[in-house]
Amino acid sequence: MKEKYVFNDLLTIMEKLRSDDGCPWDKEQTHDSLTKCLIEEAYETCDAISEKSPEKMAEELGDVLLQVVFHAQIGKEEKTFSMDDIIDGICKKLVYRHPHIFGDKKFNSSDQVLESWEKLKIQEKGYSSEADSMNKIPKNFPALMRAYKVQQKAQRVGFDWPEISGAFNKIYEETQELKQAIDTNDSDMQKEEAGDLLFAVVNVCRFLDIDPEQCLNKSSDKFIKRFTYVENSCIDNGLDMKQMTIDELDKYWDEAKK
Repeated sequence: MKEKYVFNDLLTIMEKLRSDDGCPWDKEQTHDSLTKCLIEEAYETCDAISEKSPEKMAEELGDVLLQVVFHAQIGKEEKTFSMDDIIDGICKKLVYRHPHIFGDKKFNSSDQVLESWEKLKIQEKGYSSEADSMNKIPKNFPALMRAYKVQQKAQRVGFDWPEISGAFNKIYEETQELKQAIDTNDSDMQKEEAGDLLFAVVNVCRFLDIDPEQCLNKSSDKFIKRFTYVENSCIDNGLDMKQMTIDELDKYWDEAKK
């Protein structure tokens, strides 16, 4: 084992793993079979970033890089693309989308940079309309993220509430429509109205420049922390949560909130 490996070593190792005398599992993998791995590694990297752990970040980013190299090796074997193609493509994209760095454009703020980035992206992808670019947002994105991006694109062409009060009123409207759907016992209608309510909540987050995905994750963390207190309190007092009323459990929940 070498004292210090470099990028080219990773390429060589992956090529060996995929060779005739390589690893049976690695040789069986395809672009499709690795899709889930790529997504999982990306999420694990995000967790490491949230934990502010440089060691875990380095490890998880290595796992993400491994996925890129894995796909590059498969592409090389299939003669469809190689690591050189990947690097060439991203370098050209970065240069093209940063005319204020590699060209003669002048921007004074991040907002101007982002506006230019989106315009260049639309030209580059050949989108014929904003709706066309909406349809190109990956459906495999987390639903909250996809909704947020859809709303951002609508906002860019002026299809938006003039003030946040309009977005808030939409939440109230969708809440009432969901209640009506519940009264009908129509499962399809309930799903539709529940989705509309979530979409309306995301819109309020967008107005506040808040990432709904991060907000919901923080709320989930908070719920787990408080639930843990409730559960441990029941155990400490010899109580069975399943046999307790919600009012009895709320007593411990209120304690957890304090």
